[in-house]
Amino acid sequence: MRTRGAVLVANIITGLALGFVVTNIGFGDYTELNRMFTFRDPRMLYAFAGAVAIIVVVFAVVGVRRTAGRIHGGVIPGAVLFGTGWAISGGCPAIPIIQVASGYLPALVTIAGVMVGMWLCRWANARFFQLDRGSCGL
Repeated sequence: MRTRGAVLVANIITGLALGFVVTNIGFGDYTELNRMFTFRDPRMLYAFAGAVAIIVVVFAVVGVRRTAGRIHGGVIPGAVLFGTGWAISGGCPAIPIIQVASGYLPALVTIAGVMVGMWLCRWANARFFQLDRGSCGL
């Protein structure tokens, strides 16, 4: 039987393991990410490609299927903003948490920016766009 405590402990252990692996690969290092985004060092791109290959195999084995549907108007601009923010700040929303845990305190600015960006997104969507929230959790 699964208890809430057991699930919490499993999530904490998994999160710590993921943080350890991500940090040791170099995803928590701004310089490494900058080298990846400027194509000066393909090592991080290979790590991404390896992760994608692994998840494709896992999805195929488990039998995960994509449901048919249309892409709403916020996906492309959102992807561009996400990628631009990642390239500038040196981390997607999870990486700054790892950076702070590693002692890189300037990542607190990135975390604040993510929080303000989420608030602005919710505000702009409610006021101007009214896009379907779907699974994005706006």
